[in-house]
Amino acid sequence: MHMIDTIFFYIFALLTLLGAVLTVTRRSAVHSAISLIVSLLGVAGLFLLQHAEFLFAVQIVLYIGGIMVLFLFVIMLVNLDQASRERQFRKGWWLALACVAGVGAEILWFLTRGAGAFQLPTGVAAAPAAGGNVERLADALFSEYLLPFELASVLLLAAVVGSVLLAKKRA
Repeated sequence: MHMIDTIFFYIFALLTLLGAVLTVTRRSAVHSAISLIVSLLGVAGLFLLQHAEFLFAVQIVLYIGGIMVLFLFVIMLVNLDQASRERQFRKGWWLALACVAGVGAEILWFLTRGAGAFQLPTGVAAAPAAGGNVERLADALFSEYLLPFELASVLLLAAVVGSVLLAKKRA
């Protein structure tokens, strides 16, 4: 059974990485959105392998089912011919190069430190086994990660308000 899990892990990881690379390299916005769906399917599969069935279902229903359909509708409503003629952002190559160098340095650091780089400190206690996935997720979300959770909600609220303001200016 362990070998099958390993094979599925590599399949889902390949789907995730391939979809992500295709998302940022495709010229067509529709092809990028479809590639993002493939990447999100890979992430959902990885959640399922980790026995996080709730996150798997949320990934499928919310992200793939809801948000990606919304993205595709927005892409269809935007005038892509006019957008393709506009000058694109091309001056950020140095920032992209710095990000690639930073990620490469992190990978090199992990490779040189070996397996010791992936071990948690001994003071970290294991999560209690009581309760299901949803209960444990809620406990972690509203205790350890309350500030990032609230910051994400404020960020999403600001994005919604900004999109409404932009839509009003165009109308």
